[in-house]
Amino acid sequence: MLADVPWALEAVLKAAAVLAAFLTLPLALGQLEHKLMGHMQGRLGPMEAGPHGVLQLVADGIKFAQKEDVTPAAADRPVFRLAPAVALVPYLVALAAVPLGAAWVAVDVPASLLLVLAVTSVGVIGTLMAGWGSGNKYALLGGLRAGAQLVSYELPLILAAASVALAAGTLSLTGIVGQWSWWWLLWQAPAAVVFLAASVAELQRTPFDAPVADAELVFGPLTEYTGLRFAFFLLAEYAGMVVMALLFTVLFLGGWRGPWADAGAGVVGVLWTLLKATGVGALFLWLRVAWPRVREDQLQRLAWLVLLPVALLQLAVTGVGVVVWG
Repeated sequence: MLADVPWALEAVLKAAAVLAAFLTLPLALGQLEHKLMGHMQGRLGPMEAGPHGVLQLVADGIKFAQKEDVTPAAADRPVFRLAPAVALVPYLVALAAVPLGAAWVAVDVPASLLLVLAVTSVGVIGTLMAGWGSGNKYALLGGLRAGAQLVSYELPLILAAASVALAAGTLSLTGIVGQWSWWWLLWQAPAAVVFLAASVAELQRTPFDAPVADAELVFGPLTEYTGLRFAFFLLAEYAGMVVMALLFTVLFLGGWRGPWADAGAGVVGVLWTLLKATGVGALFLWLRVAWPRVREDQLQRLAWLVLLPVALLQLAVTGVGVVVWG
């Protein structure tokens, strides 16, 4: 598609496209969350910004930009100020490596699955930095909870992704979609459930939002943040949802595979990827509305006594299947 374009210009165009997607897709998902939650809970919310209030998040962004940026006197200033960037940038890098179509990927590296899983794990360091750097006990407790949650749920998530990679025989995300078959919906279903639950936990979304439990910790690691720094943390949350929804789509739902997709090279394949990812994102949003927050002990028990054994069993079943039928 960009074969006749000089490599420098190609790099600039790809970077601009990834940045545009990074700034628009999380905003669209956030708007969908506001409207979906509003209608599910019988409260429509503000309707003044655009038709049906579709520009409310834009108005919120302008509001955040106008607010004063406050740094607590007891804070570790360099750590406190750098934390939002550390939480946000990994998802930008991950989005560049997740393919929307066979030819629609900014950085197509051989082990792109490994790259995406590695960089998304870095995001929690921003939360830890926010908790430590704020000089606030509630923020510190929230940061420690986030770290414990990452340690608990990272292993089931990686094992679930490894099951799909083993079935496909490659760590390339484009290669995984190329090997995907519809019957994987049944064969890899346990891994899909584990991956989905672990993704929600790593994003610290309800029902696994113990690190930012407002009734216990005010707002956890984000308690002391105001203005644009607070907005960056919110953007990181929705960007993480976009990345995880796209990654789930590529691993378990066939990515751009679908009717009239033309092997993923055309726009139709990209639309299939975005449509499937939107469904996964809507599931993330539904979980927030439908499920209550679990206790910290319940959260850890689910990871170590349920998700981890299921992920290990699924990996073993996949290994046997590859040996017998591969």
